[in-house]
Amino acid sequence: MTAAESIKERAAQVLDAVARAAQRSGRRAEEVRLVAAGKSQPVESVGEALEAGVTAFGENYVQEAERKILAYPRAEWHLIGKLQRNKVKKAVSLFAWIQTVDSLELLSEISRRAGEAGRVVPVLVEVNLEGEGTKAGVSPEELPSLVDAAPGLPGISLRGLMAVPPWTTDPEESRPYFIRLREMLAGCVSRGGAGAGMAELSMGMSNDYEAAIEEGATMVRVGTALFGSRAR
Repeated sequence: MTAAESIKERAAQVLDAVARAAQRSGRRAEEVRLVAAGKSQPVESVGEALEAGVTAFGENYVQEAERKILAYPRAEWHLIGKLQRNKVKKAVSLFAWIQTVDSLELLSEISRRAGEAGRVVPVLVEVNLEGEGTKAGVSPEELPSLVDAAPGLPGISLRGLMAVPPWTTDPEESRPYFIRLREMLAGCVSRGGAGAGMAELSMGMSNDYEAAIEEGATMVRVGTALFGSRAR
């Protein structure tokens, strides 16, 4: 992909790559949700991506996302950045999905605010697979207790796991992390309770989303490959 390519052209290429990777994993393209990661991209880029057939969008910051969501409310909006507890009320009112639950306290606050809003919010638990200090997420050891606590919380639907593996330019270096997250999801399902309904794996970005799909991703968060370099 070149800088001169339009979002429409990039979207066609990414959607085709998603479909081919899904086929390699024995699934249909419709079983993998492309979430366009629009951090720092202008509102107009969302419109171009929508016209190109992209329907789901991910944003890192609640405040930045609000104007885009108001401009394009028919899109499906995912929060894919760290959520501060003081922004939960606004996030619950804006986003269809919250992908970055990283503590029982945050999950409880989402539950409370969702109850006040009279809705049930689909959420993913973010796992910090390598214990990287610069990244959010629960540790693999903390995950079971969080999942076990979820059935007592109204207003949320615990749907799966999300992770951001260590950055690499080689998709094969990401693959072991994708396999590990898939195995962790299977472990959650086998525990029963809230885990029994978990089926989503949000993993893979522009550099490695095809490998993620091959290893079971149901959502991929693709920014640069779709929009080009981030706007400044």
